[in-house]
Amino acid sequence: YWAWWSRAILLNRYEAGVGKPYLDLLCILEGRDYFVLTTNVDHQFQLAGFDKARLFYTQGDYGLFQCSRNCSGETYDNERQVREMAELQKDQRVPSELVPRCPRCGAPMVPNLRIDGSFCEDRGWHEAAARYRAFCEAHSGDRILYLELGVGDNTPVIIKYPFWNLTYQNPKATYACVNLQDAFAPKELQKRSLCVTGDIGAILKALS
Repeated sequence: YWAWWSRAILLNRYEAGVGKPYLDLLCILEGRDYFVLTTNVDHQFQLAGFDKARLFYTQGDYGLFQCSRNCSGETYDNERQVREMAELQKDQRVPSELVPRCPRCGAPMVPNLRIDGSFCEDRGWHEAAARYRAFCEAHSGDRILYLELGVGDNTPVIIKYPFWNLTYQNPKATYACVNLQDAFAPKELQKRSLCVTGDIGAILKALS
């Protein structure tokens, strides 16, 4: 378990360079009031230089461990442990003494990912959620763009459906969707929506 997860987290969270589309998006947003709601867990927005106070990672963070029982509502930075497990593993196993355990109850630790009902929404998660709600409320009647990038049908209730609803409620709002295959909007929003089928990276590069 931890031989695989330590390598996966190391590669995707700590060793992957920042993706060009994130840099292009940040360039487009320069000087604008924005907020990012994301289901990504790889830290790419912060690597690109996005303001942490304008980010809400709804589904967790590869860079955090949590108790498998969620006994305390706390998460823990994991870089040192992940690097150690990745370096010292052998034959797809890590030394038993490196297996992370909760410092409070001793239960096994797991990555802070929304997989089941034990997902830990820690203080940072709730603070980010509050900032996102405040942003939406502050601009609920303003001219605003709800830009959806690459959202599929796995968890549409987090970004897609709320963006549709927020756009529908505000006649000054516009909804835009960029997706490789599934760019669409409800008929109620068609006069205030822009749906683009194509590669996000290529489109953001052209706009930046």
